[in-house]
Amino acid sequence: MNFSDTEIEHLTKAWIAISLAFAILLSGRDIFSSNFGSMLLVSGFTVGLGFVLHELGHKYVAQRYNCFAEFRAFNGMLILAILMSFLGFIFAAPGAVMINGYVNREKNGKISAAGPIINLGLAVIFIGLILIGFVNMFTHYGLLINSWLATFNMIPFWNLDGKKILRWNKVVYFSMLGLGITFLILSSVL
Repeated sequence: MNFSDTEIEHLTKAWIAISLAFAILLSGRDIFSSNFGSMLLVSGFTVGLGFVLHELGHKYVAQRYNCFAEFRAFNGMLILAILMSFLGFIFAAPGAVMINGYVNREKNGKISAAGPIINLGLAVIFIGLILIGFVNMFTHYGLLINSWLATFNMIPFWNLDGKKILRWNKVVYFSMLGLGITFLILSSVL
């Protein structure tokens, strides 16, 4: 995969903003609390890993279909995510991989599925780590955040992945949504 300087800048900016939003939320919306720094570190790792790999999943599959694909941040949505985190929830649409080239419904569905599949795969890894005894903030929030990212992106609305996946294949859509919800539930009991 090739990356332009602009794409790296946009990925970095979105990673920082979305990590900050999750850190605010996870620290109880108190940026002056004693645990804010550790929540920022945990969020930076877990959200960064989940978010960046999610977007790279889209990029990789699009490029396999011989399309031009680069991530672009949505500045307004980054600001909105940070502001909403102070209200106790996050609407995270930090940007998208812009694709140029021919994609039919099936290719678009597969490109869209790649991101949430990455998050579901990461959630499985975090579940495995928890089950073998690596229970800490990183594994707990890694499971929670990746489950949340996968499930959120399955909402069949606007330009989210779920709308394109549902249009392509209902079985794939409901399977991925079911896994995301299951992993969210597991994140509250593990």
